[in-house]
Amino acid sequence: MKKKPRSLIKKFILHLFAALFCIIAVIFLVFGIKGYSMYRDAVTAYPIPQMVSSIQSRENFVEYEELPTIYIDAVISVEDKRFESHCGVDFIAIGRAVWNDIKAMSFVEGGSTITQQIAKNQYYTQEKKLERKFAEIFTAIELEKYCSKQEIFELYVNTIYFGSGYYGIYDAAEGYYGKQPSELSDYEAVMLAGLPNAPSAYSLNANPDLAYSRMETVLSSMVKCGVIEQEQAEDILRNGN
Repeated sequence: MKKKPRSLIKKFILHLFAALFCIIAVIFLVFGIKGYSMYRDAVTAYPIPQMVSSIQSRENFVEYEELPTIYIDAVISVEDKRFESHCGVDFIAIGRAVWNDIKAMSFVEGGSTITQQIAKNQYYTQEKKLERKFAEIFTAIELEKYCSKQEIFELYVNTIYFGSGYYGIYDAAEGYYGKQPSELSDYEAVMLAGLPNAPSAYSLNANPDLAYSRMETVLSSMVKCGVIEQEQAEDILRNGN
């Protein structure tokens, strides 16, 4: 008896998926090994304790307790909503990013956590290569073992770029608003939380309208994460104008 065409098609599809899985597994293994080697070279040349100490000793380093709570909530909501619970790597976000990259046939989404962004900015280039992504992941996991979540958050906000030549939350608060970070209003704090996503595009000096649109996105993320109510988000926008 001949097999039905539908059975043959089903068998072909299963074999195709199995082959694709094997190819993907081999690719991840090869680039994973390369990434691990890159990570080991990086942290050997510049050990994580040395990197952390170097940032913490900078002039005008802002500690976690000096940051407005709404700023902390805004950054986590829009950049890394599972920051408090992951090990430095958000595998849910990475899975989503990989799927979107496959659909686009390009690196359109990274899925990086706050910890991974520190690792990338302090150790690696911005070049979108798979081995660099793996190196970033290994570095982020080690950083999480060495630092508390609050320390990691401090490292992030004290080193990220806010546009207009301002690096770190202290310079951004002083440069854009003439205030210490602890003195920022809710509107100002949420506004600054959105700028590092695309600092050149969202710079308050260059593109205030785009910065405002980004702020609306941040507030929307905060509402979705449950850290503020919709009415409070609307009040923050209204009081800033």
